[in-house]
Amino acid sequence: MRLGALGHSSIAWRRVLPTVARVPGLDLVAVAGRTPRKAARFAEHFGCAAEEDGEALLARPDVDAVYISTPTSQHHVWAERALNAGKHVLVEKPIGVDAREAEELCELAEKQGLVLRENFMFLHHTQHEFAAKLAASGRLGRLASFQASFSIPPLPKDDIRYDPDLGGGALLDVGVYPLRAASLLLGPELRVAGASLRTRPDGLDLAGQVLLVSGTGVLAELSFGFEHAYASAYTLWSDRARLTVTRAFTPPPGLRPEVILEEQDHEERFSLPACDQLAACLHEFTESARHGGPAREHRPAGAVATMELVDAVRARAVEVPVPDPGEAGADTAGQGNE
Repeated sequence: MRLGALGHSSIAWRRVLPTVARVPGLDLVAVAGRTPRKAARFAEHFGCAAEEDGEALLARPDVDAVYISTPTSQHHVWAERALNAGKHVLVEKPIGVDAREAEELCELAEKQGLVLRENFMFLHHTQHEFAAKLAASGRLGRLASFQASFSIPPLPKDDIRYDPDLGGGALLDVGVYPLRAASLLLGPELRVAGASLRTRPDGLDLAGQVLLVSGTGVLAELSFGFEHAYASAYTLWSDRARLTVTRAFTPPPGLRPEVILEEQDHEERFSLPACDQLAACLHEFTESARHGGPAREHRPAGAVATMELVDAVRARAVEVPVPDPGEAGADTAGQGNE
């Protein structure tokens, strides 16, 4: 499958496009973005053509699918244009800025008979299937609560995630991970029971906490933000044990993840095989597009459900005013996400 890349993001440069080169059946043929200079740099580095803008990229007959890594506020408009141009779409998370945008894109992809995927890499890691199966086996007992966190240190002051006009903010950047993990492990019937967001004077959220209730009555506590030391984990807590996934969202490809089971008088650590979650994500996208339809029907529905939770968090959140990060040492480089 011939791929075009739209956007000059750090994640495209560091992770996605180098991995594209290693995935069988996927060929990067062209790149485009907001500036020709960056497009030329990407093209030279990855050995492909450079287009002057996104419209030129979408007009290429040798592009079957498009990977979109523009700022979040532009995900919807470019994914819509790509689908209307007859291209399959892999778009960086989140799929849009709200549930309306997510639903519109999913409906358009279905209408066009095209594959639409949100680049949530962690969904493709085998450690989550292991955790879910262990919980379903009955060894944990009756599940009572779920806790998840994804936080990174303050970002450089000029990072686009501090720009509200570009779809910045912690909720859309890192908060969607624990929300999606809750849906994955607790089921789709989640409702927001409470939320709080630490927000700047311009309304940009820097950190937050969310309380969820599942359809079976499991309570979930989620935390996220740009103000903490790095954390990326979740815990399933039942009446018999606690099961913790220690590197839930951004494990390196070569890492053998460790899942920890804590019982009253016993602790067991499961060392699992390494898994390249990005390569698995790209492979699933490629195979779905090549065989004419979604291989996992829940993925588009999951994107809409996650954004519905985002909308509910915004509606319910108690906002706690905080100063601009520039006044609090934001020149310290953050570790970033995937």
